[in-house]
Amino acid sequence: MSKITKKSGSKSIQSDDKSTQFLFSLSDFNQKAVEVRFNTEQISSDGGLLLINEVENQLQLIDKLSSCINDTRNQGYVKHSVNSMLRQRVMQIAAGYEDGNDCNTLRDDGILKICAGQEKSLAAQPTMSRFENQPTRTELYKMAKVFIDNFIASYAEQPGVVILDADDTSALTYGQQELALFNTYYGDNCYMPLHIYEGLSGKLITTILKPGRRSKSVNVFAITRRLIDYLRKQWPKTIIILRGDSHFCSKEFMDWSNGQNNVEFITGLTGNSVLNNLAKITIESAEREYKAYGKPVKRYHSFEYKAGSWELSQRVVVKVEANSMGTNIRYIVSSLRNIRTKELYENAYCARGAAELRIKDHKTYLLSDRMSCSSFLANQFRLFMHSAAYVLIHMLQSEILKGTELSKATMKTIQLKLIKVAARVKILKTKVKIELPVEFCSKWAFVKGLNLFESLRT
Repeated sequence: MSKITKKSGSKSIQSDDKSTQFLFSLSDFNQKAVEVRFNTEQISSDGGLLLINEVENQLQLIDKLSSCINDTRNQGYVKHSVNSMLRQRVMQIAAGYEDGNDCNTLRDDGILKICAGQEKSLAAQPTMSRFENQPTRTELYKMAKVFIDNFIASYAEQPGVVILDADDTSALTYGQQELALFNTYYGDNCYMPLHIYEGLSGKLITTILKPGRRSKSVNVFAITRRLIDYLRKQWPKTIIILRGDSHFCSKEFMDWSNGQNNVEFITGLTGNSVLNNLAKITIESAEREYKAYGKPVKRYHSFEYKAGSWELSQRVVVKVEANSMGTNIRYIVSSLRNIRTKELYENAYCARGAAELRIKDHKTYLLSDRMSCSSFLANQFRLFMHSAAYVLIHMLQSEILKGTELSKATMKTIQLKLIKVAARVKILKTKVKIELPVEFCSKWAFVKGLNLFESLRT
């Protein structure tokens, strides 16, 4: 090994042994030299994954997902099981390591080893990349059902109402990703993954990777009908409401839902000259009042409307805002007729904005838009792994951290305040010792969570 020389003040420090080969000097502290070495072993910076791992041990979501994959490898050469690799990858995502490249530097992280259930070194990037390309279309379909089954199982009894908040978002692609298309709205090549959450609880129902174009009404209908039929088999009396913006306004869904029991919808509706004419009195009234008094005006009105392609007329609500910026006109269409106009728009429809925050957690903070694989199916698998991380963190927040300041925090805050905690892991012959700092900002959450998990095991 070549000698390494570092200067500390006027002194040169030379070393040949491993314990001092990385030696740096910082500014003096109280006239004392400050030295830095990279020589402390068995330390992890992601101690909070212990709580996520306990959530997984209760839900067994990753175990169920891994059981969907048929491992065709020669088992005589296998060092990393499907379950171990899936646990490793999902836990890394939960901690903020979004790409497979991070596997190389985290192979011997003690906390990740515990989460993956493996004492030896974890999978490296090449192994993980092969794993991401392994699941078939049939296996991915089974995984989608696992997410829905997990959502259903999260309720102790049949809920009175569930709201399906459906929305898609962009996942930009860079390269030759299969089925990535140019989207004129975003001005780039992308995928458009569909996210479906439960509107009241924020629980993830499923995520579906789609080519980079907006959903057509017939595609929306195919997906939502299959999902509702599946939910209906488990919950025959539950009121199921589909909620989305204007491109989820599906003629096929509206016509179909009319003959279904307890299936409703509330979506945005693209304006046109016919709608503007039907809302003409409301629009002119709002503009007149603003012109007369100079104060912003907001008016609501509902009426029956039937487009040429619709089988039945539907209730349409118009919101008109007149202010210094001009006149803003928005429409929604709904099968709900027993809710007052203003409440239907402001409380029922506008609440779908919470789904955008959940997508932000999923996409921006858990970085689920990292579509680095060339295969479309591999990128769908990636999306599922990010979704699994979302489910685990959301369950931690809604159940273990319920009533605390972290229960409504973003997932980035959860990562920074709860997961990024130093931990020393000692894997001994008869037991594993994990040592956490004596004082840190989220110690109370660890005490609360670990006490609860201990009681669940007894």
